[in-house]
Amino acid sequence: MNQKQRQKRVRSRGTRPHMEAPTGSTRAGGPATTVSGPVVLGSVITVGELADAIGVSAVEVIKSLIRRGIMAAINQQIDYETAAAVAAEFGVETEEHVPEAAQQASAVIEQELRAGAAGPGAQPRPPVVTIMGHVDHGKTKLLDAIRETNVAEGEAGGITQHIGAYQVEVQGRKITFLDTPGHEAFTAMRARGAQVTDIAVLVVAADDGVMPQTREAISHARAANVPIIVAINKIDLPTANPMRVKQQLAEVGVVPEEFGGDVPVVEVSAKQRLGIEDLLEMILLVADLMELKADPNRPAIGAIIEAKVDQTRGPVATVLIQSGTLQLRDVVVVGSTWGRIRAMFDDRGRRVRRAGPSMPVEILGLLDVPEAGDILQVVEDEKTARELAEERARQRRAEAFTEMRVVKLDELYAGLESGETRELRIVLKADVQGSLEAIQNALAKLNEEIESVGITVIHSGTGAISESDIMLAATTGAIVVGFNVRPDVAARRAADASGVDVRYYNVIYHLLDDVRAALSGLLAPETREVTDGYAEVRETFRLPNRTVVAGLYVVSGKALRNSRVRVLRHGTVIHDGTVASLRRFKEDVREVAAGYECGLVIDGFNDVVVGDQIEFYHVEEVPRTR
Repeated sequence: MNQKQRQKRVRSRGTRPHMEAPTGSTRAGGPATTVSGPVVLGSVITVGELADAIGVSAVEVIKSLIRRGIMAAINQQIDYETAAAVAAEFGVETEEHVPEAAQQASAVIEQELRAGAAGPGAQPRPPVVTIMGHVDHGKTKLLDAIRETNVAEGEAGGITQHIGAYQVEVQGRKITFLDTPGHEAFTAMRARGAQVTDIAVLVVAADDGVMPQTREAISHARAANVPIIVAINKIDLPTANPMRVKQQLAEVGVVPEEFGGDVPVVEVSAKQRLGIEDLLEMILLVADLMELKADPNRPAIGAIIEAKVDQTRGPVATVLIQSGTLQLRDVVVVGSTWGRIRAMFDDRGRRVRRAGPSMPVEILGLLDVPEAGDILQVVEDEKTARELAEERARQRRAEAFTEMRVVKLDELYAGLESGETRELRIVLKADVQGSLEAIQNALAKLNEEIESVGITVIHSGTGAISESDIMLAATTGAIVVGFNVRPDVAARRAADASGVDVRYYNVIYHLLDDVRAALSGLLAPETREVTDGYAEVRETFRLPNRTVVAGLYVVSGKALRNSRVRVLRHGTVIHDGTVASLRRFKEDVREVAAGYECGLVIDGFNDVVVGDQIEFYHVEEVPRTR
């Protein structure tokens, strides 16, 4: 390297985007020296840039990150919060530099939504409704009935559904329905910060009553603080019993108006088209009480309902406008992508030039496919949109490599001491209703004993822990407690990805002791269950001595001779014990890998049947971090 190149490299150091290097800094390991004033860092920064900025070697920065549980290479990006903590360890003060475009955009979104709803230009807007309920209770048929009831004269064959949301007109007023797959999508959008639903319509079958997914839907609506209207469907059936359904709803805390509660109940038959007009009128009545307003004369802000890539049209997104009016040729930024609106289509596939508050439209013109729940925002020009999208893309990349800050039972006391935590939220699942009620009663008594924090069960139900339970816990900051039940495969993946704390118990007093100990800061060293593998029972054999051998197919992980085993039937634990024998081709083996078959004898348990799941696991003690 010649003298000119060295001078050029020295001049360029410290002038990387979103950061300023301190004068007199050195790359030697240890505290930075001769730093005048705080170091300015961007919202995201690479490990190498951070090392340059604070004047230490990249190796030292990487070591500091590893101590925080973050594995990062020299060119990997981290967020400002993590970078500031590392810098503080080396005695360097920092300041965050947020690009002006990003700073203004986030402030504008909040201000625009508030001003649009309460400003002088605010006008009544259509309510946005989501249909929720248990499988086979008639959600889809009800949506179809609402659509067909509102078909304009001359339109044969009904409305062709083009996008995942549509509007109907009742008494000269519009209602927007989100045609989403129930509460999973409802909660996933909330997880990304998009609170788009105004009213939840809970569909309950008159012949079936309140079911597990009905309870889940109620919990999700309550967590989002959305008013509920109950539609009791299938009243035309001879086995229909609406009064029994109302009593069941009252038992789970959804008290109908005729019982002195505040939840409107409408009896309908989607098949016979009965009560549909009454339901729509009730939706308008609830909307009137909510006084829903938005200002159409502002730059548009909306939420992405769904998005995909069309082979002929490119990235296509369905957006629900929340405030302002979206127009053709508007420049928009959506999450970490941007574009100029080339075309817009309404729910019937017709081209439109403008879309006002609560109107769903399909848009073309984005450079990439956004994610459901991303916020769409109109900006002044392409330069601002590009800067903002790039900054958000960097931020998301950084978030992917940093720890998720979720509630952990072990860390609850530290949160109480710092004043960050005042409530312990629990998603509770148990094997039977009796256990569920006993645990809820015990937690209620514990709640009365302890004044420093409130214990709230935001959802409870029987059966295996589902992905929906994990999503609800992630969006509400709850922990998941399973009593004699385990998560299914999708739920386990979701828990690992989101970092949700999932606890398993088979003795109620152990559960209560852990909660009490966590609230008082006396939680014992954590023991953690590690799953070694899963297997399915494909066949069973009975030996002459009456011992039952389970013929297994190992689905994932490994079946280990020294593991403990748990027998799961429909997600419920029916036995927890040890391996008596693990064989392959009549030979004793120590382990069997995924994709292979083997024979298993469980010590003292012969009631295994085809279709059962076998979980192989071991327990290890994890040192406390505080």
